[in-house]
Amino acid sequence: MKRRSHTPEYKAKIVLEMLFGEKTASEIASREQIATKQLYNWRHEFTENASRAFSTTKDEREAREQAKAASEREYELMKKIGQLTIENDWLKKKSEDELGSGYKKKPNKY
Repeated sequence: MKRRSHTPEYKAKIVLEMLFGEKTASEIASREQIATKQLYNWRHEFTENASRAFSTTKDEREAREQAKAASEREYELMKKIGQLTIENDWLKKKSEDELGSGYKKKPNKY
């Protein structure tokens, strides 16, 4: 039997449902077809790491800002590559229209 993989978002949703107490762990486990022990493991991991949601050190903030800046730079570069590709394709087509499709630039002998 193949092991299932669950996203962190899914696990958090299930754990929060357990913590709010609307349904028992057994009910949730049965509905989601997950072992009850697995739910308790997720809850333990969730509560152990809950404080990380509120702690941000200067290094973490700087790393987050650098990652955001890198992502924005990557986006701008990809946008520029797209624009240059379009321009290059247009110039190739124009040169073929003007000079003929068999035209190839001859090397400069200087």
